[in-house]
Amino acid sequence: MQIKTITCHEVYNHGASLQEYALLRFLNDAGHDAQVIHYKPPYLSQHFNLWGISNPKFNLPLVKQLYLLAKLPGRLKALQRRDHFDAFHKAYIPTDSTLYQSNEALKNNLPEADIYICGSDQIWNSFFQNGKDPAFYLNFVPNDKKKIAYAASFAIDEVAEEIQPLVRDNVATFDAVGVRETSGLRILQNLGINNAVQVLDPVFLLDADFWKQTFVKPIEDQFIFIYDFDSNPLIKEIALELKKKLKCKIYTVNQNIDYADKNFYLEGPEKFLSLVYYSQYTITNSFHAVAFSLIFEKQIVVVNRSEKINTRMRDLLVLFSLEKRLISAKEEYTRLDSIDFSDLKMSKQYHIKRSKEFLLNAIQS
Repeated sequence: MQIKTITCHEVYNHGASLQEYALLRFLNDAGHDAQVIHYKPPYLSQHFNLWGISNPKFNLPLVKQLYLLAKLPGRLKALQRRDHFDAFHKAYIPTDSTLYQSNEALKNNLPEADIYICGSDQIWNSFFQNGKDPAFYLNFVPNDKKKIAYAASFAIDEVAEEIQPLVRDNVATFDAVGVRETSGLRILQNLGINNAVQVLDPVFLLDADFWKQTFVKPIEDQFIFIYDFDSNPLIKEIALELKKKLKCKIYTVNQNIDYADKNFYLEGPEKFLSLVYYSQYTITNSFHAVAFSLIFEKQIVVVNRSEKINTRMRDLLVLFSLEKRLISAKEEYTRLDSIDFSDLKMSKQYHIKRSKEFLLNAIQS
């Protein structure tokens, strides 16, 4: 079968790139011809803009020039990060040759395929523009074509009332709906869509040995890995305490973690996977850092983000009976035991098998 997928493409995020790759790799390994649609609407095309100004107070003639001059050295250096991600995408992400920038453009020049799959990751997160974009609900696909959602994520517990018709009217036309979180099931049920199934993120469709052999490179140091989007003071406190206890270093890929011994912000997804794999411990508030820690069977502490965007990690940990790993206070950390991975293995095997069967059956039915 010829399959086209759509997701947030080339957004220079480790998890987004790896889930995109995993879905395509699984589909192609299953004997299909799968490519991602090269969909880059303006709101997903502003990465690494050397001359961009996001704060209006700096957009005054003289202030603007001084601001851009001050920012330019750092922005030029950050282009190394772009280059690493672009190299990963070029090598590993089979992409349709046509660039599309709107849902209407997709309608007017439909990418050729037998089946269309939206997902995974936060494509339906209406906190962001992509969650309000009809393209991510396969609105451009005629109803006589097969439409599937795989591990699509709302990333929140409820969608705003004004978004509900967009979600309901489009998802109701799907042939099969797989969402990543139990909260996504509830959202759809409240909209009258009762045929959705919870499935795992695509990164679970490829096993630990595959990820290791394909991407992981040796790191000899003993270290704790920090992946923290919020510069969370609780993560810093736990990391420094654990560093002292384990007598090891702190590594990160986040630009603003100033207490790290090494920062790999400019590196691409391969380095991220290597850091998770070789870490003594991972402390994070990232969904995909949690996912790969579970795949590689690494000890983790997961720190809460704001409740409105916390559903992804919460629902994943609950699925594997690891909800106590999600903490909001130091006292909760001190009560944690080590993860028993023998129990986790069986649960992972069950949910991975179920997720693969859902996707393959949806394609073949």
